[in-house]
Amino acid sequence: MNETRRKRFSMIRSFHVADLLTIANGCCGVSAVFHAMRHLTRDDSAHIALAACLVPAALVFDFLDGRVARWRHEASPLGRELDSLADVISFGVAPATIGFAVGLSTALDQAILIFFVVCGVSRLARYNITAEQLADDTGKVRYFEGTPIPTSVAPLALVLAAAATGTLLPVRVLGIPFHLVALLFLVSGSLMISTIRIPKP
Repeated sequence: MNETRRKRFSMIRSFHVADLLTIANGCCGVSAVFHAMRHLTRDDSAHIALAACLVPAALVFDFLDGRVARWRHEASPLGRELDSLADVISFGVAPATIGFAVGLSTALDQAILIFFVVCGVSRLARYNITAEQLADDTGKVRYFEGTPIPTSVAPLALVLAAAATGTLLPVRVLGIPFHLVALLFLVSGSLMISTIRIPKP
């Protein structure tokens, strides 16, 4: 029993300040999902507004964790994995859930949202296994391959603006209904898994 406790607290002690910021990022993403679901059950637009604010809040924590890790020289494999998992929630699952909650809910819309999330997961997995190859002599990664998953805040903002003005643009393709605005997520996902090189700041 004592050994089990020791291992449990050992893991907690292995977290750095930057890791706590990463966890805050993930908490924002999960909270955004919860508020999107509350919007569906209560039809209260305040929950969508709050969900929409939580994604940029996650972006702030995502920005800070990397800066703090470098400042305190606390970068670690654990931190990198935590960052990827938090990003999947905050910039993949949360935007897709919010998109669904505001009306992108046809079968084809859902397929596009799933594609978007899978692209985000794939892009992060690719980065994690190629980061060392992309690093220069100082260990710093020189560029991103494919757009980073936090860029999903852009299509999310456009979808929310379209939903607020009632312009999700419903159409039918071969008799299958979907919303043209959902294509923003399709484009975002495709760019994430592309081989476009983007210099890393």
